[in-house]
Amino acid sequence: MAGLKPMTVLYPVMPAKDEAERAALRPIGRNRDLYQSAIHGATDIVKAADEMGIWGAGTIEHHFWSEGYEVAPSPGPVQAYWAAMTKNINIGVLGYVLATHNPIRVAEETAVINHLARGRSFVGLARGYQSRWTNVLGQHFGTKATKSPSAAIYNPATQGAGYSTATTVANDTDDDRMNREIFEDHVDLLLKAWTQESIDHNSPRWQVPFPYNTGVTDWPLARAGVTQKFGAPGEVDANGATRRVVVAPAPYTQPHPPVFLAGSGSPETISFAGKHGFIPTYFTNIQSAGPLADIYRKAAAAGGRSFGPGQNQCMVRWIEIGKTKEDALQRIKDYDLDIWKNFYAAMGRRQVENDDYLGSLVNSGLFLFGTVDEVRAELVKQWKVFPAEYITLINHYAQTPAGVVIETLDTFQRQIKPALDEVIYNANRQAAE
Repeated sequence: MAGLKPMTVLYPVMPAKDEAERAALRPIGRNRDLYQSAIHGATDIVKAADEMGIWGAGTIEHHFWSEGYEVAPSPGPVQAYWAAMTKNINIGVLGYVLATHNPIRVAEETAVINHLARGRSFVGLARGYQSRWTNVLGQHFGTKATKSPSAAIYNPATQGAGYSTATTVANDTDDDRMNREIFEDHVDLLLKAWTQESIDHNSPRWQVPFPYNTGVTDWPLARAGVTQKFGAPGEVDANGATRRVVVAPAPYTQPHPPVFLAGSGSPETISFAGKHGFIPTYFTNIQSAGPLADIYRKAAAAGGRSFGPGQNQCMVRWIEIGKTKEDALQRIKDYDLDIWKNFYAAMGRRQVENDDYLGSLVNSGLFLFGTVDEVRAELVKQWKVFPAEYITLINHYAQTPAGVVIETLDTFQRQIKPALDEVIYNANRQAAE
């Protein structure tokens, strides 16, 4: 394994100087001028990251954000545009909420992007936790947002560390089970579409071809013998019925682009990532990452894949670097506290005591702040516990100005990454001995 592979993932937050301005501009998520500035400023960040050698750049997928906190509804066109504007960086999304999507369309879209980028792309997947839009866009599959009860109760280290304790009630358990069932079915179909010359699929939600029992009996090119001559072997049966379909094109990257799988601590999600060789992306504190990494490596080994400590795994962090610790803390107040208070905490996903939102953020284990020396020292300490191959550096752009995001990435790349490269090198050497 080479050195650390940093990714910058942009969470598009329509900027407001305070809550009063956000309220005055309601619904700020539909503000044309702010979005126009934000979408093009994001491209400036990605181009700068490309020039400085950052491994990857991604966006997210979320919908209906009237409040302006995550205005990122259409990741495919954004990825294609960024691919055209860059030379070396890997472009992707973290991630498609697959249980709300037609997985064949996702397979096609990501394969085309992979070709446009000449292989410089990755695909991220997620299960969906925001009910306002997951339930709406996933309604035809029966998808509901999930709270992943096991994520909150699995590791006691998460308790009192910025995480709320999920209430394991029938609704949560049933919704989570259904979401996972749909998600895993869609992943199966996605992988088939990427990797097989022709596919069929028969599950409670998908028949490919349709209807599955008879096949497609009225395809004119099969009646004319064209598909039998030019299509895939077995695509049409002896009676002229279409029995398999070909999803074209195949991805440029063989067998498919790297797949990142977002997780907030659910051991089932991490085990699923290991089974498929996906890259688990831990939105957790360092205390939770170690036990989850053990689950990942065991699941991967059961599937015939061997990974060293931290290999093929990704840690998520928000970092704010200032000339002093107080300066860095002010950046958190200016750029991160609004979304933490009015989204993350308001969703009930983060523990807040006595309305101390800043304390909740600082103690979450997800944010690091201080001088470059302080941030470097803390990351080195964490990477000695868990030497992840990838780090996702999330920023709340455009609430955070583009210049600040670029400055932070440059500081990380020049002054922090070399120390983490050394930690990873030493961990690999020890594992090999």
